Amino acid sequence: MNIELRHLRYFVAVAEELHFGRAAARLNISQPPLSQQIQILEAQVGAKLLARTNRSVSLTAAGAQFLADSRQILSQVDAAAIRAARLHHGETGELRIGFTSSAPFIKPVSDSLSQFRKDFPDVHLQTLEINTRAQIVPLNEGALELGLMRNTPLPDTLDWQLILREPLMAMVHHETPLAARPAISLRELADQPFVFFDPHVGTGLYDDILGLLHRYGVQPRIAQEVGEAMTIIGLVAAGLGVSILPASFKRIQLNEMRWVPITESDAVSEMWLVWSKHHEKSAAAQRFMRLLDEALTADKNASPPD
Repeated sequence: MNIELRHLRYFVAVAEELHFGRAAARLNISQPPLSQQIQILEAQVGAKLLARTNRSVSLTAAGAQFLADSRQILSQVDAAAIRAARLHHGETGELRIGFTSSAPFIKPVSDSLSQFRKDFPDVHLQTLEINTRAQIVPLNEGALELGLMRNTPLPDTLDWQLILREPLMAMVHHETPLAARPAISLRELADQPFVFFDPHVGTGLYDDILGLLHRYGVQPRIAQEVGEAMTIIGLVAAGLGVSILPASFKRIQLNEMRWVPITESDAVSEMWLVWSKHHEKSAAAQRFMRLLDEALTADKNASPPD
């Protein structure tokens, strides 16, 4: 049996018009080839589908059944084509993004995530909070399509784009003398108890900030090691020490804590968008990247000049 989709479309047109001339005009073909194709279809099916006289065309019982099934098949084919096209254009499917705990506090990132959700509600957007170093393996394996992470050494299998460079800020309890300062040098933090990340957590900020302190000869006196940036903020607010985090976290304001700028010009941290070189980016991932670029451009244009 070698029935083609065009045979089904030809048959449906004749069955609905019950007139070969009108069906041929509807299909934009001439009548003789249409009659020939219907005969070929009947031979393939092994049943008479249309009862023809010089004056009329009607459906046989087999034809009525074949019409219902043909409509269903053509509808499924059309629906399959639409689903494939929407997936190709990034309007459906799934997008898995890993991000560090600080990423949602960066306005262009949160804006682009929100806009993506509004523009493409049929894409299952799966966001996973994962520390920087822990994102590398799932990005390589394809379990994550995109990763938002802090600057860190990457294998050759991954590519990246700089999202932003933001200042690092000191965090101090509001009752300490440092809280009244307009800015703080890193060396002024040397004799303060330091609240920081546990080295085994895998955050990129660990190496980033400790490397900065060591460049200025500061060996921090780490009094507390924790797993989350929010815990660091809470412990500084409780008076257990000082710390350093990127300025994006400044959106969290607690009465017991102050954010103070750091005087050293290289006290900065970078946020990267990372993806695998060996896994093709889906259309949804490409759409998100375009939205993020637009959000970054809008944020840059809205920012006051330095």
